[in-house]
Amino acid sequence: MHKHLLKTLVAYIALFTVSVNAVWYEVTSISAVLGNKARMRERALEDAVYQAILFSGADISGLIGIRPYLKEIRSDYQFSGNEIRRIQVLDTKQEKGVIKLTARIDIYPMANACHKNQYRKDLLIGRFKIVSPAHAALGGIFQFGDDFTALLQRQFETQAQSFVVKGISSHTISSIQPHVATMIAEDMGAQYLLIGTITDMTATIGTKVQGKDKINRQLALSIDVLDGKSGEVIYQNIYRDIATWSFEKHSKVDTKTAHFWTSTYGEMARTMSRNILLDLENNLACRATTPEVVSINSQGGQINAGRIHGVKYGDKLSLWHNASFTDQYGVNRTRLKKSDIQLTVVRVYESSAEITISPVEFSTSIQLGDIVTKYTR
Repeated sequence: MHKHLLKTLVAYIALFTVSVNAVWYEVTSISAVLGNKARMRERALEDAVYQAILFSGADISGLIGIRPYLKEIRSDYQFSGNEIRRIQVLDTKQEKGVIKLTARIDIYPMANACHKNQYRKDLLIGRFKIVSPAHAALGGIFQFGDDFTALLQRQFETQAQSFVVKGISSHTISSIQPHVATMIAEDMGAQYLLIGTITDMTATIGTKVQGKDKINRQLALSIDVLDGKSGEVIYQNIYRDIATWSFEKHSKVDTKTAHFWTSTYGEMARTMSRNILLDLENNLACRATTPEVVSINSQGGQINAGRIHGVKYGDKLSLWHNASFTDQYGVNRTRLKKSDIQLTVVRVYESSAEITISPVEFSTSIQLGDIVTKYTR
């Protein structure tokens, strides 16, 4: 029924230019996620801002900083120190359990955003497991974990600014087995590993609506992001939300279908996957991308980062000698020493690039596995 819930229609893109780089975007968003009118309005406004940021090419993690202010019911929001300068709510309508909101957003993209100054990072995603399969009995959605993982993969593939998805791991990844995680990361060429666990999908029956029980269902999950070199957990978070379960109580629901993902519960899960993306962009975008030297010759060599990572012809790279070691607990530790050698990209492929070395006589000091970073003054 709610086929268009939370889908955003960009009504007028680039309505007019405010300055050299600032542009107004007018966006209409619809929300029917469970909650009171204020909560639904907040969701619709947040979605409108997100779509405008995504279209403009600005830093999507900028939404994190202004999100608390969107809880306030105002018609005009102004910000400083953010690419989002101003939000004007032009129209809000509520009908048949949904809120339709139209907003005009002033965005001023900054050239120094981390996702523009860093190469994209390789990310491998582990399958999300349901801790208690009994929670999935309502609707028979025992495959929800796999389908949510696939949804998250598509979210990163289509909307991530700082990551290149290496796929979904066919092996189990655990934060309590760092040595296994590092082997998987090495095999897949991943800088980071994202793993998740679904901890709650329980349902409660609320007041009857038109003679039918109204079922509300939870979705709670936790994520860990592991460093591919050490296996250490570098980021953790917990997510929880609730939405109406609009399907018949005894029906079996296919979580691979658009019918599920455009339902109120499916839309809530999609928003949660987007929040995971936003949080990783906010917390990891400014970390250095660490391509490695994978081949060497007398004139130069090759690195395992290319066009999909943002590498361009003529890019200057800094070289870091890899002096990693294993500590007394068997954990691999990374120790890098910066070199005076400078590398220049002379040919770019899809996922690798050729480099030249300067001064060329120092080429013998470069080892396979040495790290390169995008050169910044």
